[in-house]
Amino acid sequence: MNKGGYSKYIRPLLYGIDLLMVCFLAYFFLTKSVLDISFIILFWLVLSFLISIYAIYRFTKIVKIISLFFRQTVLLALLVFTYYYISGRFIPKTNIINFFVALLIVITSWRVFLFVFFQRYRIITGSNNVYVVIVGLNHSTRKLASFFDNSPEYGYQFKGFFDNQDESDIIGTIEDSYNFIIENKIDEVYCSTKELTNEQIKELTEFCERNMKVIKFVADDKELFSKNLELDYYNLTPILSLSKIPLDDPIKDLIKRTFDIVFSVSVIIFLLSWLIPVIALLIKIESRGPVFFKQYRYGADFNLFLCYKFRSMTANKESDKVQASKNDARVTRIGKFIRRTSLDELPQFFNVLYGEMSVVGPRPLLMSHTDDYKDKINKFMVRHNVKPGITGLAQTSGYRGNIANDSDMLNRVRYDIFYVENWSLILDINIILQTIVNIFKGEDKAY
Repeated sequence: MNKGGYSKYIRPLLYGIDLLMVCFLAYFFLTKSVLDISFIILFWLVLSFLISIYAIYRFTKIVKIISLFFRQTVLLALLVFTYYYISGRFIPKTNIINFFVALLIVITSWRVFLFVFFQRYRIITGSNNVYVVIVGLNHSTRKLASFFDNSPEYGYQFKGFFDNQDESDIIGTIEDSYNFIIENKIDEVYCSTKELTNEQIKELTEFCERNMKVIKFVADDKELFSKNLELDYYNLTPILSLSKIPLDDPIKDLIKRTFDIVFSVSVIIFLLSWLIPVIALLIKIESRGPVFFKQYRYGADFNLFLCYKFRSMTANKESDKVQASKNDARVTRIGKFIRRTSLDELPQFFNVLYGEMSVVGPRPLLMSHTDDYKDKINKFMVRHNVKPGITGLAQTSGYRGNIANDSDMLNRVRYDIFYVENWSLILDINIILQTIVNIFKGEDKAY
């Protein structure tokens, strides 16, 4: 899924260009030292994370973009002053001021140019569009529709109103909107909190989460059901959005991906390089068949990928549908050991390196389980907003192994959603440490 209408590669590329500008200007105005430039880059990244300067969207106003980058460059200049003062090395203050002024002009101009370029690009090419519908008809939503229709530079394609009123410009009832959203591949749903009951809002929200559609709310003075909301303005129309998950922030996502690469490469080099031949030999001695077991699972954005494991069972036709149970006759002797110690999961570090998985995240379920529960458990699909993990919060909290009933899955999904909505690098590290402890302790449900 292409969130926000942009290619997933554009934002990281733009951030890389920003860093190159910072490096070049630091080299030209301040220092030739690689260490100093590395610290300046670190300052830039930390400030970017704290100020959220990359939280720029198609509806963001240019004045806000200028304000964000002004704050960023001022604080960076202060940090550079402090860095040289603490290090005891002399550097002319005029050099730092020149660096600050040049950076402010160059990077702000670049970002404003880019913002305007994308606006022109949408108008000229008619691409990079976000398809939207509005559920609920009133004065505020008519103004919003007018904004969509009369502002092609923002790239919104308005497809119509849905409401239970009898009006000529309504294309269907609220109930009709569900099929329309799916069949017409709508990206964003705008919901009037004035026209819909709390129950209707709740049902529409759950539908959008289940089908991975963005839902936003046209605000008024009506009390909303309990949710974390963010307020934006499209011209003068206030719009409420469900607060974004942490890993929607590209800086946080980059931090997690960097950690994944470093951790997975370390495991592959220092552990799997010698452990794979040992386990492979033991598997081959005991039973015929391949060393590795490959199985399709749903990953981030509900994309399929091949998940790798050491083979722990004799070859059978039920592996895609039936999980291993206690005293399962299909599990080999070496299979029991590597499953109990979670060694069978180690080949998934290659999935992490390929970018299909993360070290920590919601565990990828059997496709049959996903198909069974995605419409049965509210917010189930939220777990697919991030990459699946080798280990996860649900697993370290006692919910691993066979899913015997609906409550097992419900509890697992609750922990998965908590992780998705509350991610932090510290949480990842805590889960990894707890996983290591569990490997040495062994787990009763690991069979």
